[in-house]
Amino acid sequence: MTEYGRGPGPEPWHPEDPQYGDQGWTGHEAQQGQMPYVGDPQQYQQEPQPQQAYYQQQGQYPQAQQMPYQQQQQQQQVPYPQHPQQYQQHPQHPQHQDSYGGQGQVWDTGQGHYAGVPQAADPYAGADPYAQQQTSGYPGEAPDLYGTPEAFPPPRPPSQRHLDTEEDWPEEDSKADQAADTFLAGGDGGEDDGDGDDNGRGGRRSGRSGGGKPKKRSGMACLIAAVVIVGVLGGGGYYGYGFIKDKFGAAEDFAGDGIDVTVDVEIPKGAGLGQMGRILKEAGVVASAQAFVDAASARPEGKSIQPGIYPLKKKMSAAAAVAVMTDPSKLHVLTISEGMRNSTVYDAIDKKLEKPAGTTKDIAFKQAKTLGLPAWANNDPKIMDPLEGFLFPMRYDLTKDSTPESLLKQMVKNATDEYTKLGVEGKAKELGLDNPLQVITVASLVNAEGKNHDDFRKMAEVVYNRLKKTNDVTNRKIEFDSTYNYITGKSEINFNLKEAKALVHPYNTHNGPGLPPGPIGNPGLDALNGTLNPDHGGWMFFVSVDEKTTTFTKTYDEHLKLVAEFQERQKQKNGG
Repeated sequence: MTEYGRGPGPEPWHPEDPQYGDQGWTGHEAQQGQMPYVGDPQQYQQEPQPQQAYYQQQGQYPQAQQMPYQQQQQQQQVPYPQHPQQYQQHPQHPQHQDSYGGQGQVWDTGQGHYAGVPQAADPYAGADPYAQQQTSGYPGEAPDLYGTPEAFPPPRPPSQRHLDTEEDWPEEDSKADQAADTFLAGGDGGEDDGDGDDNGRGGRRSGRSGGGKPKKRSGMACLIAAVVIVGVLGGGGYYGYGFIKDKFGAAEDFAGDGIDVTVDVEIPKGAGLGQMGRILKEAGVVASAQAFVDAASARPEGKSIQPGIYPLKKKMSAAAAVAVMTDPSKLHVLTISEGMRNSTVYDAIDKKLEKPAGTTKDIAFKQAKTLGLPAWANNDPKIMDPLEGFLFPMRYDLTKDSTPESLLKQMVKNATDEYTKLGVEGKAKELGLDNPLQVITVASLVNAEGKNHDDFRKMAEVVYNRLKKTNDVTNRKIEFDSTYNYITGKSEINFNLKEAKALVHPYNTHNGPGLPPGPIGNPGLDALNGTLNPDHGGWMFFVSVDEKTTTFTKTYDEHLKLVAEFQERQKQKNGG
């Protein structure tokens, strides 16, 4: 000590310091009276303190020299509650203290170096944190102030002290980091690498303090990291290449007309080119939907591809597929036109299904009762064809499972459904007809002689007027040329009228009065609606002057003039 205060040497121990008697930083363990160390399960019996006598002998310190020391003690030291024969301590800076297991040393607090650092309030001031601490079973032993879970670690040596103000790392984070380090290093997670003691409650992990050896990383960790990086880069490159190719590259396409494997592809109603392309790709016809869209867009007719079933080959080029689908003859469908006779329908079915000629007609006549006809159909034994008028005109999609029986049943069902919707049964009596079948018969005559919807309504009026009992002009004879052609299986306009009138046949309306026994064709919706709703114009006669326009008259004289004009035109047409 000097007259200006405390010198540079170590400060004397305060009698109330629980580490009173320590030998300082000499590197030697304290002798008698030494405080037990952290982790040391043994406590030593307390001996009289040698330095206490020293303080008693050195009591002649001048008052002026002791004042700084006392003030310093008041600023930096928290009073400790005293108990008989033992001392207790509560450190002021728990966040900077650490224990060094295995070193066997207790370190000086070094308060003189931190005189200017603001001190946090002691949360244990006025309390006895060790009141319930178990004491040793041996009298006179000093308590282990650092061995309990609630205690702070002993102070650090001067060389380890620093002004680290970071908060403690949570124990959970420390354990997670240790587990991650152990996994990457290839360890088993249960061994200590000797990087320092992590048991101090107030300190940072010793592995991050820079005092220990860095953990070794095994080759397995590097291999895993390399695999992950290669996988990420490879996957990203693959998808990036695919994206660029799809966005800017030419669409994938096959070459040629395909292999010798045919598939039936159905294009639904309302499908656009994109949907068509996807359907073809799923069926294995084209390589990509985009190639089909490009090929169809390049052709004017490509945008008008009709829905239906197309027989296509697998692995066709998109252009070849579009060429097939834009050719109506290639469409795998059967279209029944309005007014078409059954004989023509039978031949078309045989041809489409590649059946021998006459196959479908034989099935129609032999299995007519099992094909779904309504009860009021086929009620006259003079009917030439039991299915005539019941093969409803529309387009029918064909599949590999299509048969003559299945097609005939579908056509009959469609006709029956439409007749039910129109209320044919209830309208028969209103129109002066005997039964619903006569409604279909009139509709077939109207469809055969008329050209359009207006013609159909006037033509129906002609039929109804000629059927009236008051008709003394034709004597209830219909006199339609179409009935004679139906008998002969022809569609001729120019024929010998005398021969037609001389032919005796139930279907020949030139020879006998009234309607034929049954329909002479399959009427469409327009003809059916015209038949059910005649215009009531009083028409009795008509002539197709130019085979495109039909002229209707009410009197026989007007009709004869029109007939003369028609015959003259026919002579000029035939060169004579």
